[in-house]
Amino acid sequence: MIDLHCHLLPGIDDGARTLEDSLAMAEVAVAEGITHILVTPHHKNGKYENVKADIVTYTAELQEEFDRRKIGLTLFPGQEVRIYGELLTDVENDEILFTDEENQYVLIEFPTLAIPLYAESLFFQMQQKGITPVIVHPERNQDIIADPNVLLPYIEKGALAQVTASSYIGVFGKDIAELSSRLIEANLVHVLASDAHNTRGRSFHMQEAFAKLEKEFGIEKVALFQQTAKDLLNGDIVQTEAPMEVQKKKRFNFFKRR
Repeated sequence: MIDLHCHLLPGIDDGARTLEDSLAMAEVAVAEGITHILVTPHHKNGKYENVKADIVTYTAELQEEFDRRKIGLTLFPGQEVRIYGELLTDVENDEILFTDEENQYVLIEFPTLAIPLYAESLFFQMQQKGITPVIVHPERNQDIIADPNVLLPYIEKGALAQVTASSYIGVFGKDIAELSSRLIEANLVHVLASDAHNTRGRSFHMQEAFAKLEKEFGIEKVALFQQTAKDLLNGDIVQTEAPMEVQKKKRFNFFKRR
């Protein structure tokens, strides 16, 4: 199993604080059947800046530690990039890490409260250069919570999106879990990842999430999501299903005449 979003590197953001934390997280990941992890520390989110060269170095060092301890995880360097106006300039200056070595896909985080007005224009410019934005955890963005179809035009124009396993299984509450299901149903998200920060509240939950995905949407959806994770890591073309509008929740009318 591949996990494309994980705060495993110790001491550089709000994920693992120490090497011991990283080792404990690795133990949980292996127990869940995860074999490959894209490590994705926060970058440019207003609190953390983790530059490409440092992440590459730290990833190699942690991989050496895992190998020495015979921990069966293969690590790849990445970033969770908070959207910002100069992002494309930094891409051109080779300061941004992609999910793949072909520089096809980059993980983009929207601010929690809103989507910046320039997002659509920036995405268009990125796609003009052959770069596909992958929107991480859209189910936790307040604009999308208020109106899930805010996400639709981004996906229709070629962006991808990643739903978080813990969101889907209800760690952030039943409303976020329900929204995650509705986004999956409308083909507005394309891959599951853990966004794991620790072994407690924000752990991996990947096995449970895939079990729920199979129960709700069938084994074909599981296979599609797992293939998408592989494609994003390898820089291959991602096969997607046609996005649809999220249907409004039906309300029961107690006063309806019979």
